[in-house]
Amino acid sequence: MKRLNFKPLASIVLAALVLSGCSALKKMKKNADQINFQVTPEVLETHGGDVDVAIDGRFPESYFNRKVTLVATPVLKYDGGETAFKPVTLQGEKVDANNKVISYSGGSFAYKDAVDYTDNMRLSDLELRITASKGVKSLDFEPIKLADGVIATSTMVVNFPSPIIGVQREKNTTGIYDPNIDKFQRIVPDSYTADIHYLINSAVLRNTELTAEDIVKLREYTKDAFSAERKDLKGVEVSAYASPDGALDLNTRLSENREGTSSKYVKDQLKKDKIEAELKTKFTPEDWDGFKELMEKSNIQDKELILRVLSMYSDPEVREREIKNLSQAFTSVADEILPQLRRAKITASVDLIGKTDEEIAALADSDPASLNPAELLYAATLTTDKNKQLAIYNSFIKVYPNDWRGPNNAGMVLAQQMKYTDAKPLFEKAEKLKNDEPIIKNNLGVIALVEGDLAKAEQLFGAASGAGSEVNYNLGIVAIKKGEYDKAVKLLGDSDSPNAGLAKILAGDNNGALKSLESCTWENCFVSEYLKAVVGARTAKENLMYESLEAAVKINPELKAKIATDMEFAKYFNEPKFQAIVR
Repeated sequence: MKRLNFKPLASIVLAALVLSGCSALKKMKKNADQINFQVTPEVLETHGGDVDVAIDGRFPESYFNRKVTLVATPVLKYDGGETAFKPVTLQGEKVDANNKVISYSGGSFAYKDAVDYTDNMRLSDLELRITASKGVKSLDFEPIKLADGVIATSTMVVNFPSPIIGVQREKNTTGIYDPNIDKFQRIVPDSYTADIHYLINSAVLRNTELTAEDIVKLREYTKDAFSAERKDLKGVEVSAYASPDGALDLNTRLSENREGTSSKYVKDQLKKDKIEAELKTKFTPEDWDGFKELMEKSNIQDKELILRVLSMYSDPEVREREIKNLSQAFTSVADEILPQLRRAKITASVDLIGKTDEEIAALADSDPASLNPAELLYAATLTTDKNKQLAIYNSFIKVYPNDWRGPNNAGMVLAQQMKYTDAKPLFEKAEKLKNDEPIIKNNLGVIALVEGDLAKAEQLFGAASGAGSEVNYNLGIVAIKKGEYDKAVKLLGDSDSPNAGLAKILAGDNNGALKSLESCTWENCFVSEYLKAVVGARTAKENLMYESLEAAVKINPELKAKIATDMEFAKYFNEPKFQAIVR
């Protein structure tokens, strides 16, 4: 029996299959221009540190072979390198796999992905690289250019966040700490008060009262205030009272008579001591305010009941009657409270006049320990020289090592000088001294933002709520970097920073952006001029664009290289006027 050799036949079949597969792939490669691709955006942009791309692809009828698998990879190609997006795999109807199926009668796919932005992507091409395979055969298509890239205007945020100075602060009318209120006062109000007590139903001055310790101290205080070089006696006030027991008409006459005897005594003493001061006098028939104050401080039985009577009744006769009904309690009131209210209160008011600016500045340099904290902090505001300010705050750290404002303010000056590495340990030291201080949280957020840790910066700025307008400004920078442009516009408000104009450009408000950029008060504001040129390019205002570019490079000639590769101006790259600016 004759044996048949099938090997040549198998080779022929395999070759036919390979040739068939190769033919199908070549046909798809040849007709690749029939595939329709729509890219969004048409010119790639970076937002929030990413370059996003969306591709919608449509294959015509009779194009996609039923047995072919196609892998398409978008690649951003630029001078010196390239960055690939994730690939998408598509398959014909007869391929046994789980990829997106494209019918032989036609079909489409949608694709989205993002890559991290790097600055060398500013001038780049987005191309699609396709590899098709059928069986063991594969074929690479010619790269297909899809879009230009990358508009990088969002990266022009001025990353110069605002630190906040630490001062002695007080709450404003909204209950929020106002960091702009410094308690340093050159003129500090002061006063001293002494009481002359009377017997019940009497306006007679007793010698034991006139020689009491507080009256003697008041007289010396008044004499010193009148004669001292840095004190100003503003005046003396006599306020006479009657206790709120007894008839109102009697108490009225009694308090008026006490005003007369006490004011005559004060007037005679001022004359004897040769003191010139304004003397004011008044009397209060029934001292219910004083009664309430003393009751609140007392340990008298039924104290709360008596205070409740005061809150329930305003009529003095009703008050007195209801209190007397509490017979046991009233006995204590009559013994402990009422005698203290039969008095004349004498108050001398004085202005304590502090050191001059010149004296404070000199002492901050020669003897900082002689200045109190408020004076030493104030001394730093008397100079605009950052190095001198830093020296004063360093002195503050030595003199007052447990006060957080020293390291905080020294760090603030360093941050303003963009010496963030040096500022960071000072802010951290301030936090150890006062870890719940919102100002310090803001300043640590400044460091985190400069270091590129957006999440940490945002968390710290959130903890700094209420510390000042700087917090919202800093959060505005964070919002731009995250691509949250509408939020950034609100946070930056009417700031004179170029960032306010940038946020509006990115949010699509070119007219608003132009107004913000034209109001920039920053010295040598080349960023604002650059951004005004962007507005000009986006709104087809060529004069604005060229004038602003010329102004920007005049301030900072190093911008020429950046402008020459900025896709915002791509349509002008070959214009002679544009070339003259960037050359």
